[in-house]
Amino acid sequence: MRLDGSMAAIVTGGASGLGAATARMLAGQGVKVAIFDQDENRGRASAEAIGGLFCRTDITDEASVEASLEQARRQHGVERILVNCAGIAPVRRTVTKKRDTGELLAHDLALFRQVIAVNLVGTYLMIAKSSAAMAGLDPVTPDGGRGVVVNTASIAAQEGQIGQAAYGASKGGVLGLTLPAARDLADFGIRVVTVMPGLFETPMLATVSDEFRKALEANIPFPPRLGRPDEYAALVRAIIENDMLNGESIRLDGALRMQPR
Repeated sequence: MRLDGSMAAIVTGGASGLGAATARMLAGQGVKVAIFDQDENRGRASAEAIGGLFCRTDITDEASVEASLEQARRQHGVERILVNCAGIAPVRRTVTKKRDTGELLAHDLALFRQVIAVNLVGTYLMIAKSSAAMAGLDPVTPDGGRGVVVNTASIAAQEGQIGQAAYGASKGGVLGLTLPAARDLADFGIRVVTVMPGLFETPMLATVSDEFRKALEANIPFPPRLGRPDEYAALVRAIIENDMLNGESIRLDGALRMQPR
């Protein structure tokens, strides 16, 4: 599917990091981009920088998603591209010991549910609501393609580290969702592909020390550095433009395999 000014796209989590880089890439190809995010200040700034639209959105809330989709479609038309980058990554072990008392505490269930709600349920909600509208569009490829969905999982879906029980479970769910969703939407000419980033320069790693950053980079075979958000965006572009990519999850990690800690 070609990227040009006739296309509309939605990028969740587009206020920063991987999402912001993807929004810039799409806008650079002439695509009309709507950023869905809860961070109003960063979201508006990101949208203004690319001549796009910001929609304050809670992707775990159906009414919020529907209102934002209506707003985006009113200005840009129905999207043919959905990129799901929104996510959270708190660290919490399944069982922890309090240092002062030695008391053993189970993982906070509310936090576990929140991670699943944002990373997995939110991703699925966006896919379902977006593809229902995409399916009604006219095909734009010789094969009858109408749209593309790109999800963001993580290599933690396969190699979750200590403290990533909730995060790994949520991203593993995104992996498990990819092929069935692609098969569900095949009759409508909508492709679904997931990217599994490794260690990237995002706000999640922006506050770490130089020493810790170097330690992380030392574990990446090649190139021995953190990934750049524009490299994620470049893969998203390749997925959109290659009509044969469908139902697959692609690692983007410099051959990194995560250790337990």
